Amino acid sequence: MTERLYYRDALLRTFSARLTDLTDSGRKAYLDRTAFYPTSGGQPHDVGTLAGASVIDVIDEGDRIAHVLESPLDVTPGSSTELRGEIDWNRRFDHMQQHTGQHLLSAVLDDLLGLRTVSVHFGPDMSTLDVADAGGGGQVLDPDVLAKVESRANEIVAEARPVAVTFEDAAGVTGLRKPSERDGILRIVTLEGIDRSACGGTHVDTTARIGPILLRRQDRVRQGLRIEFVCGHRAIRRARRDLESLSRIARAWSGSIDDAAKLVEGQAALLAELQAENRRQGESLAAYHAAELHAATPPRADGLRIVVQRITSGADSKRSVALAFAPLTRAVFIALSPSPPSVLVATSVDSGVDAGKVLKPLLERVGGRGGGSARLAQGSAPTIEAIDRVVVWLTSPTMGATPDPS
Repeated sequence: MTERLYYRDALLRTFSARLTDLTDSGRKAYLDRTAFYPTSGGQPHDVGTLAGASVIDVIDEGDRIAHVLESPLDVTPGSSTELRGEIDWNRRFDHMQQHTGQHLLSAVLDDLLGLRTVSVHFGPDMSTLDVADAGGGGQVLDPDVLAKVESRANEIVAEARPVAVTFEDAAGVTGLRKPSERDGILRIVTLEGIDRSACGGTHVDTTARIGPILLRRQDRVRQGLRIEFVCGHRAIRRARRDLESLSRIARAWSGSIDDAAKLVEGQAALLAELQAENRRQGESLAAYHAAELHAATPPRADGLRIVVQRITSGADSKRSVALAFAPLTRAVFIALSPSPPSVLVATSVDSGVDAGKVLKPLLERVGGRGGGSARLAQGSAPTIEAIDRVVVWLTSPTMGATPDPS
């Protein structure tokens, strides 16, 4: 059995322990005690060194904790084999800040808004907690409300409230934010005056060491609302990156950081207006081009004016011209492309040709697929030769009869 030193002293950075077992060709070590935290309860594992070898994973195997090493140890387990372990403190302390910060945030969300935490995820850059209100609506919080939660959490950080770890019998435990379903002795993490939770993770010893708490995006999820957050050094780094991004935006439009949001909104509105105008111009140009093609194409004996265009880009790039061609008199427009092998067909109402019904079986007979509406259809085939066979039939005097592209 491995004694878990981190249960009682999460600030322990180095320790010595006896090697009790060594497996996987010396790459998996077991100790009589350890300060290395294994992946558990959503909190990632510690890394560091053991007897000089890098610890790259820590696995909870029930009674024992496995330390997975980057390189094998060349030692023999036994009562006299003492090894020195050292925790990567930057990683550990970061995890402690996020975990204790989550406890604090969960308590504040519950106290202020009645939002109960149902799950937590600690990521390498961002962490999230999922909450559900009594009604299960999962509505996104108003920005002012989110700011109020953030402000209250940071007030408690600044108060430097003690964070204590105790071991209590489950039968007599009271005041837990979330009841525990476990029996026996529970490890209780208490943030003085704000939260009591059963938890096996590592935590800072005072709320002041959580550092600043920053709430970021919100997303509606099946079970309620997901809130993204960062604490401590992560929050500072994130705020610095946000400031740099805002500064770049402001400089791009010769404005101030405080005006960055309005500048972006203004540019977005202008872009939307220009895109709308571009679409209108494109439609006008397509209509002009379609009318020009129609007028320049002599009608066949059956009165149809059939225009065929071979283009280098995908046939879909001619969609605007095709749409403009369909309202014209006795008109059929065909665009085909070798890359990828594709075809687009548009027909007028008075042409007597249903584009979708005609094109789909033709493509299927040459190993392709496609279809569409009566006025506009498109599809693809394995080769341009197959597309050419389809177009030959489409332009034949028998268009509308049973297709036979062979």
